[in-house]
Amino acid sequence: MRILGLSAFYHDSAAALVVDGEIVAAAQEERFTRKKHDSNFPSKAIDYCFSEAGIGLNEVDYVAFYDKPFLKFERLLETYVAFAPAGFNSFRMAMPVWLREKLFQKDLLGRELKDAFGKGFDVEKKLLFSEHHLSHAASAFYPSPFEDAAVLTMDGVGEWATTSAAQGQGNKLEVMKEIHFPHSLGLLYSAFTYYTGFRVNSGEYKLMGLAPYGEPKYVDLIMDNLIDVKADGSFRLNQDYFSYCTGLTMTNDRFATLFGQPVRKAEDLLTQFHMDVAASIQAVTEEVVLRLCRGLRRDTGAKNLCLAGGVALNCVANGKIHKEGIFDELWIQPAAGDAGGAVGAALAAYHINLERPRTVSRSMDGMRGSYLGPAFAQDEIERRLSDQKAVFTVLDEADMLEETAKALAEEKAVGWMQGRMEFGPRALGNRSILGDPRSEAMQKSLNLRVKYRESFRPFAPSVACEDVSDWFEFEGQSPYMLLVAPVKESRRREMTEAEKKLFGIDKLNVPRSDIPAVTHVDYSARIQSVHPETNPRYYALLKRFKEATGCPVLVNTSFNVRGEPIVCTPEDAFRCFMGSDIEVLVVGNCFLRKEEQDPALKLDYKDAFELD
Repeated sequence: MRILGLSAFYHDSAAALVVDGEIVAAAQEERFTRKKHDSNFPSKAIDYCFSEAGIGLNEVDYVAFYDKPFLKFERLLETYVAFAPAGFNSFRMAMPVWLREKLFQKDLLGRELKDAFGKGFDVEKKLLFSEHHLSHAASAFYPSPFEDAAVLTMDGVGEWATTSAAQGQGNKLEVMKEIHFPHSLGLLYSAFTYYTGFRVNSGEYKLMGLAPYGEPKYVDLIMDNLIDVKADGSFRLNQDYFSYCTGLTMTNDRFATLFGQPVRKAEDLLTQFHMDVAASIQAVTEEVVLRLCRGLRRDTGAKNLCLAGGVALNCVANGKIHKEGIFDELWIQPAAGDAGGAVGAALAAYHINLERPRTVSRSMDGMRGSYLGPAFAQDEIERRLSDQKAVFTVLDEADMLEETAKALAEEKAVGWMQGRMEFGPRALGNRSILGDPRSEAMQKSLNLRVKYRESFRPFAPSVACEDVSDWFEFEGQSPYMLLVAPVKESRRREMTEAEKKLFGIDKLNVPRSDIPAVTHVDYSARIQSVHPETNPRYYALLKRFKEATGCPVLVNTSFNVRGEPIVCTPEDAFRCFMGSDIEVLVVGNCFLRKEEQDPALKLDYKDAFELD
């Protein structure tokens, strides 16, 4: 049984192929088109999935779409009616698009599939639609290593639901209760993303990264005016302060008056005020999420929890759930946003619509490390790099690991492209830029010289799975870089009295541990535990680096520059290498040094992409 799952037309388009209940391929469209957050029909991602499985569209039993457009249209209409006459301009702009395209999405999907992959596709018999939050819940529960679990989905909004609680058992999955639009934790966080001058739907992680530089001074102001939270985590937002229902902005003038400052423009300086606002909404988000989890544990009695939806990418909140031990075990879908809905739609069709049984493995979850994208054979890598006029040396595995570890120990930035591309927003050691975490200059250097982004942005540590507890106050594993935990106290550096008095960005340049490049200003780190079963080559590099330096940790950030999607192909990797200050590139067994390349091939990425 072959089922193609699709997510498209709203945020990150993606395709996933499930064969007999197993995820065999999944990828976001942006990785192929090189258009960040591409929301168009994912024809290139579909083509990859078919190529990976060696099939065509006519060999697919069903195509499952991740939400129901008619229900979303109903929500749009009812919202405008409820708030009329406010929001007429927004209504006037939205209606033509909905009436022309989105309302008739079944026909649109059918045409796109036939145009791209052949005329024989039977839309009426083979095209299925899942509800948005059910797709999220299915993406979290079915690949999890749990026979039964509670499932919490939190995002901006699907059709109507913004937060939902479900319970899974075997191949059964049932949504028990929901919080509906306009009351949304995801939209609340996005409102603050907008207010602090970052781009909604892509800048939320910047807000989270900014929070540790501030103090949560405005928690009471938020709780007293913007959100009413009950003991079980259910909540309502005061719409007097927001414009997202009817306007073209997230917040209104009353919101700005409440905090005493106007909306920050993207080019304006970040001040201590913005850091304090970020810290405050982060603290509120964590409190709401913790209450939701406690209530879900009481209601279901479940020992295991699965998370999905965009809010599940808030790794600081996830770390609080893990630390409090509300549930015995926690599993988070690595592609927790809308792209992951493609996986969920396919799995929901297989297990719910078709009632097919589910096999659970405690040794490896169904995402298999999230390495579900394209891979390139060594001879193909060499041919593609040669076509780019790249200068490289082909090394055997042992020498390649040795030279890479040596370059890292010399504090060089290393572009690392190996095996299958990751599915989801995180680079997990196959499309990564790596660095030495012991370097005091590495965080600032990578941000400004390589990634071309804000200097405050934190980097994640990759650590060999057996070494996690030696370096971090964390029991368990975090393979998907979705949990934050403190650096172990014995690895920390005591700050001087003068350093303790620093505020805001001034804190950035103070080394706090033996691995300062991955230690945030509050001594936290977003951990990725690396396992030999899912990524043997990256694990081997960590072990080799430990042999050379005594440190089993590497800086791991996504292989891209600001405004560009994560690299997919050897050509993408070489262009990023030549357009940044990355000093070494390793693609498969090909080893490239920047000084050996033709200077005429250098690119200027600083102006090549729309910065977000």
